[in-house]
Amino acid sequence: MITKIISVIVFLVSMQGFNDRSLFERFKHSPYRVVHYKEYYRLLTSGFLHGSWVHLLVNLFVFWQFGDFVENFIFISVFGKVLGSFLYLLLVLLAIVVGNIPSTIKHKNDMYYGAIGLSGAVSAILFSYVLISPWSKIYLYAIIPIYTVVAAILYLVYSQWAANNSRDNVDHSAHFYGAIFGLVYTIAVYPAIVPYFIERLIQNFPF
Repeated sequence: MITKIISVIVFLVSMQGFNDRSLFERFKHSPYRVVHYKEYYRLLTSGFLHGSWVHLLVNLFVFWQFGDFVENFIFISVFGKVLGSFLYLLLVLLAIVVGNIPSTIKHKNDMYYGAIGLSGAVSAILFSYVLISPWSKIYLYAIIPIYTVVAAILYLVYSQWAANNSRDNVDHSAHFYGAIFGLVYTIAVYPAIVPYFIERLIQNFPF
């Protein structure tokens, strides 16, 4: 349910941002304004904005597909409806904030830098999912099959490289740190998932 509610809110807010530039500018992630004007809310609100329909729909598709599974299989099944929903909501919201912190530090004096998108939370959800099902397959570009645990490792390597080398105006550090946060948070609230992950990793090894 939390996944669905967040998806609807992100969709509606992003749509409004497409049509209202002042709203977009007011709530996007701006490290300069976060640091110098103490507009800390931007660390969170930027996650509900997107730069294009493609950006929005891709993020929502992945978030909806994996988030609903993580929400129910880990959090609600283990902690119950109320506490599980709260812990899952906390994962999503904190992942947005944590994902934005590195770029805030890096670009704190750059008044022209801005970032938006749910990618930090999406990365957190994906890496939480890896702990449940490391050898399930996802399809890169909807065509190329790849095991989730392999995709996770490649994703971290690429995100770290791109954060230091890419000039494509994408906040790759949000992807990297969102993913790491997803792993750490899930393990912290539910330590028993570690032996479960190791067991699945060994027993379901496909080669």
